[in-house]
Amino acid sequence: MSIYNYIGKQYFQTRVPDIRIVNTIINLLNLPKGSVIADIGAGTGGYSVALANQGLFVYAVEPSIVMRMQAVVHQQVEWFTGYAENLALPDRSVDGVVSILAIHHFSHLEKSFQEMHRVIRDGTIVLLTFDIRLAQKIWLYDYFPFLWEDALRFLSLDEQINLLQKNTKRRVEAIPFLLPHDLSDLFAAAAWRRPELYLQAEVRAGISSFALANQDLVEQGVNVLAADLSSGEWNKKYGEIQKLKEIDIGYRFICATLEQ
Repeated sequence: MSIYNYIGKQYFQTRVPDIRIVNTIINLLNLPKGSVIADIGAGTGGYSVALANQGLFVYAVEPSIVMRMQAVVHQQVEWFTGYAENLALPDRSVDGVVSILAIHHFSHLEKSFQEMHRVIRDGTIVLLTFDIRLAQKIWLYDYFPFLWEDALRFLSLDEQINLLQKNTKRRVEAIPFLLPHDLSDLFAAAAWRRPELYLQAEVRAGISSFALANQDLVEQGVNVLAADLSSGEWNKKYGEIQKLKEIDIGYRFICATLEQ
C-alpha cells in the first residue's frame, strides 16, 4: 500500500481507463445490467466507474487512502478500505470479481484468490495480469533493464493459473491481450510505440516499477533515451516497431468460470 500512497498522487492523470479493456472485461463477465461486482485493488476507481457506466454496481476495494481520495463519486460505486487478502465483503455477496493489473502487488496471492472465491456467487473472476516470460524483449528494456528484471520476480502465468484453479474451484482460461498502440491507460509497457512518453516524469510516476527502482538508473535510462530520440538513433534502431498497430508483450486476461 505504501508505494501507492507515494505514486498515487497524480495516478488518475496517466492511468485513464482504456475502453477496450473495459469492453473485454464486460464481455468476459457476461452479467446482466444491475449485477454486483467487486473490483479488487481498484486504485483511483477509474475502471470501477467505467464498469459502473456499463450498468454494473461495483464494490471498489482499495487500501491506499491517497488513491481513494482521487476517486470520482458515482452512485453505482461503493468504496471499501481493505486488502485483497481480507475482503470486507460478506460470503457470496457479488456476482463477479475483477482485478486489473493489481495481483502482482498482493502480499499473499493464494489467500487473495480464496477471498475472491468466498465473496463470489456463481459468476466469473476476471483478472488482467502479465507474464513477461511470454513477451518479446522490446526496446523499452534496453533503456530500462530493471523493468524486465523486476517483472521476472512475479509468478509465471502457469503459476497464476494453477493457484487460481486450486483456490476457486473454477475452470481457468488465459486470453492474450495484444497492446494497442494508443492505449489511454499508461501502465508499464503501454507506450511501446510512443517512447517520448517515458521522458515525462508524470507518466513514470504512475508506473510502480519505475517508482520502486533505483532512481539513478531511471535517470540514466531517461537521459540515454532522450539523447537517442533527439539524434535519431532510436528511430534507426527501433523504428520498425512504429509499423505495428498492436503487440504481444505478455499481458493476459485470466477468466475463471464454474464448470457448466
